[in-house]
Amino acid sequence: MSVDAIGTSLNPTDPATTTQNTVNQSDFIKLFLAQLQFQDPLQPVDNQEFLAQLAQFSNLQQTQQTSQNTQGLLVMNSSAQALALLNRNVEVQFGAGVPSFTGSVIAVTFDSSGPMLSVQHGTEVKTNIRLSQVSIVGVTL
Repeated sequence: MSVDAIGTSLNPTDPATTTQNTVNQSDFIKLFLAQLQFQDPLQPVDNQEFLAQLAQFSNLQQTQQTSQNTQGLLVMNSSAQALALLNRNVEVQFGAGVPSFTGSVIAVTFDSSGPMLSVQHGTEVKTNIRLSQVSIVGVTL
């Protein structure tokens, strides 16, 4: 997951870009029962090993839920930061060799990659500016 300098993030929970590559609880139980059914009767698997597998799966589920919650917080945080920049003067940098400019944030739009700012620089409006491009935030107009 990429996180911009002051908090924006890609939207990893977009269903159009997420593939089903995880094992849910139902799938795990099916695998668990198949393992029990087809185990070697001369060398049965120890109960402690089964409990360890179940505990590992439970831990994995909790870790995935924590990760999803953290990603949701990052998205909310970057949205709040972008909205807080409305009507504020900012300095925007584009990278090496391209001069920076200052202007006032006049609009915020949201897409699957996070918030995008529109900055008015004199009579010109520059759009699709990411939070990571903002280097200095000035006072409210």
